[in-house]
Amino acid sequence: MPTHLIVSDIDGTFITSAERVTPRLRDAVTHAATKDAELVLATGRPPRWIYPVLDQLPIRPICICVNGAVLYDSDTDRVVTARTLPPATLTRIMQLIDDVLPVSYAVERVGASAFDKCEELFLVTPDFLHLWDSEEHTVVDKTELAAKSAVKLLVRNDRKTAWDLYHLIKLVVPPELAHITFSTDEGLLEISAPQVTKAAGLMAVAQFYGVPASDVVAFGDMPNDIEMLQWAGLGVAMGNADERVKVAADEITTSNDDFGVARVLERLFP
Repeated sequence: MPTHLIVSDIDGTFITSAERVTPRLRDAVTHAATKDAELVLATGRPPRWIYPVLDQLPIRPICICVNGAVLYDSDTDRVVTARTLPPATLTRIMQLIDDVLPVSYAVERVGASAFDKCEELFLVTPDFLHLWDSEEHTVVDKTELAAKSAVKLLVRNDRKTAWDLYHLIKLVVPPELAHITFSTDEGLLEISAPQVTKAAGLMAVAQFYGVPASDVVAFGDMPNDIEMLQWAGLGVAMGNADERVKVAADEITTSNDDFGVARVLERLFP
């Protein structure tokens, strides 16, 4: 069993702007493993979207996916746990938001494997404006969107910043109904079941391995990483991180394009 955990966000943190894992970072992670440090990836991505990253690594780690709603074992391609928003809650959240501003929606569902049919897992309303190129989705109305439980509800308004949208929707969606966060500056919010955060997923993984928070180092760059950085014994913000993330962190490293994670690992696990 490991004595330390290395927990890293993916986008803007573990991978470069070109979505690559640098050889230097691969070497740093591999060397840290010889010092009994286990890598865990913590991301807003669903399991099916992490393989472009995993395929650049020599290991298959446990992954905290969908901002903590899903724990995924990439070594066995198995969804270990999933915390969902039930249909009635999805419907209620959309009603509350529709009363205050115009938005479009998408939901992320989860199966048993990362290789389940994408079109059954990612559903969007007709007016949903994607932040990324996507052919792996199905267009449905809001009734169908909320017909089954989902691990994440996406809320989109391209005329608002994420922070503006966050403050507006926090006023009408109470924390006992759902947890709201975001991982981009664009007008896109990510809504999960109450108390679902990367930190909650990390706590479960740390408990499984028997590693205390004091022996966990976590890396991140966006508001959906804040709880995780605060819980870890050492929370590290990237040089390119949102300013609020930097305030929450214990230290700041260089950017994801300047070997930020690798630099810290080389120092901690010489």
